[in-house]
Amino acid sequence: MSVSAPAAGRRTKMTIRATLLVANVAIIGVFIHQSLAFPSFPAGSTLGETDGAVPDGVTVFDDVPAVTNLDPALLVALRKAATDAADDGVKFFVNSGWRTPAYQQHLLQEAVSKYGSEREAARWVATPTTSPHVSGQAIDIGRSDATAWLSEHGFRYGLCQIYDNEPWHYELRPEAVTRGCPPRYADPTHDPRMQG
Repeated sequence: MSVSAPAAGRRTKMTIRATLLVANVAIIGVFIHQSLAFPSFPAGSTLGETDGAVPDGVTVFDDVPAVTNLDPALLVALRKAATDAADDGVKFFVNSGWRTPAYQQHLLQEAVSKYGSEREAARWVATPTTSPHVSGQAIDIGRSDATAWLSEHGFRYGLCQIYDNEPWHYELRPEAVTRGCPPRYADPTHDPRMQG
């Protein structure tokens, strides 16, 4: 059965529009994340790189606390994936990794100020007691080519996107290598681990 040219044209236009919509949502999410990932610390604050703040241009191979304090198994999986991604011309930049409780609290306070309530902020930033970043169990990967690569190939390394609203946030799920990544939560407020 052949499709008429007008119908094929409409289908192509709808596909392009859908692709652009998804791309725009991803770009907006990256901007939101970057505004939280690179906080400004209050004057006199002692928070900084030793607390997990990440300077621009850091990769999963760099020797900064946000990377080196990650769970060792997560770091091994990330570096293996990054090495393989490099063969495709993709580099894994780090927006955020391990964080101290004080840094996590600072990020949460910034999110509350930005979003106007603790409830809305919880969609983007966990508390110091629930955040997998504080325990070194999570990493936020920068740049859309890297998150796209991980979205397609991450399960092979046990690296899974956890939240629909955070395409940059990855955690290690070793069982994903054989079973695939588990279903994602809409956002952290749907994650039972965040209810503490």
